[in-house]
Amino acid sequence: MRKSGWVVGLVLLSAIGVAGVPLTVAQVITIGHVAPLTGDIPKVGEEGKFALEMWVEDVNQAGGLLVGGKRYRVRVIHEDNESKAESAAAATTKLITEDKVLAIIGAYASKQAIPAGVVANRLQTPMISPWSTNPRTTKDRPWVFRAAFLDDFQGRVLAKFIKDEFQVRKVAVLYDVASDYPKGLAEFFRQGAAEVGLEVVAFESFTTKDRDFSAQLTKIKNSGAELLFTPQYYDEVPLIVKQAHQLGWTKPIVGSDSWGSPELMKLCGDDCVGSFFSTHWAVAGAKGAAKAFIERFQKRYGYVPGDVAALAWDSAHLLQQAILDCGQLTGNLAQDRKCVRDALASIKTYQGITGAMRFNEEGDPIKCAVIVRINAQHEFEFYKSACP
Repeated sequence: MRKSGWVVGLVLLSAIGVAGVPLTVAQVITIGHVAPLTGDIPKVGEEGKFALEMWVEDVNQAGGLLVGGKRYRVRVIHEDNESKAESAAAATTKLITEDKVLAIIGAYASKQAIPAGVVANRLQTPMISPWSTNPRTTKDRPWVFRAAFLDDFQGRVLAKFIKDEFQVRKVAVLYDVASDYPKGLAEFFRQGAAEVGLEVVAFESFTTKDRDFSAQLTKIKNSGAELLFTPQYYDEVPLIVKQAHQLGWTKPIVGSDSWGSPELMKLCGDDCVGSFFSTHWAVAGAKGAAKAFIERFQKRYGYVPGDVAALAWDSAHLLQQAILDCGQLTGNLAQDRKCVRDALASIKTYQGITGAMRFNEEGDPIKCAVIVRINAQHEFEFYKSACP
């Protein structure tokens, strides 16, 4: 294995330093970031990138990371996966083999995180996905970790919440069959519904890029369903909700953590008011470190961050803790990557801005979900916690 001197690569896609401070070979840890900066969900990638810019700024303004008696500044290389699975795999390969990163943050959506995880695990480079909830992202991949809860947990949490909160018996599901995240979560929700005694009377699907859901929604309306669950992304939810209302649907609509982008309410407006979804944190009513993060992010970038930004922030700090726990960096990239991987696996508990978490042997966090309600001010308001 080629020596990398003291340059250790971490991948966050475009190199970032502190103004006026040169990043010399002897001082730099390079980190890689794989994110959807273009494509269907560019706001997801943007939020992650902005959160990591703030993290790099903090580390470097503090003089870098002190590891083994030596200080290392951090730079991040941001790689665009274009919201595509094949691009995520290619970006991950580039960061590992060409940029020689120490570790990777990303990818985000499960459709990209799963193939990225295949590459990272094969090339033995630690990877943390901030936002992917599909179990396949980390399953049997000891080099891959995540900061988000899993879909099997989220599906059960949502089914129980719906049964307890709305006292309904019949529910419907509308999901994208061609995308790993909604397809997986729809199935886990159906299993959770059966466990709590809910009947799924309509299980309707569509394909990515579809924008007319009238046929599926008409079937749902005629099925006798008393509630609609749709685990879709912020660009699709407004279309689904508005079309459902146009067809005369007046019953509750519930979503998942993919609803959590600030862009949702810009696109959905009053149509989404009163809806609930499960997520990783709630902006309205945030306190402590979470509140400070929100205020700083909003002041700097002009909008309130969603759960993606918070999870990227937590992922960066988890990685930072693992690097510090290594005790030293040898300059042998393979050896240093393994040290970071082992240190990540050894983190038993972590208090992040998205809550307290502990990790299992698969590299998955055990943490609470948050149920939020969209209030009349178009805010994502904390409603209740749902814990394992």
